[in-house]
Amino acid sequence: MLETAFPGINVILANHPPPLPKRLLSKVVPLVQFGVIGIMMAGEQIFPRLGYMVPPPWYYSLRANRFGTISTAWLLGNVLQSMLQSSGAFEVYCNGELVFSKLQLQRFPGEIELKDLIERKIGNSRIVDGVGQPIWS
Repeated sequence: MLETAFPGINVILANHPPPLPKRLLSKVVPLVQFGVIGIMMAGEQIFPRLGYMVPPPWYYSLRANRFGTISTAWLLGNVLQSMLQSSGAFEVYCNGELVFSKLQLQRFPGEIELKDLIERKIGNSRIVDGVGQPIWS
């Protein structure tokens, strides 16, 4: 949309990193997922090595439906990891200056609003092509 409204404008898309605690927690989620899968597949060998001669009762409940347990751990882990890695940011900069911030306003800009914000930021600057004809003003 901006490329058609302002020919020659350079639009750069980038991810805004989530806060450090969320990033670290998102790295732990796959470890928990693989831990659950490992316990479901080899619990009878793992628990005796941990000092439990008989696996705990919850293990037998989960083992009764291995596929359900593994698929639930996998799906819920992926949803949790996706939520932790998303920052919810939609930041628009023009010439290095912040024009719109979803993090500050807690909403997305409308198409016309965004065009007007960029237009105001560009202001009176005239961009010309090689012949001196204005591309936009």
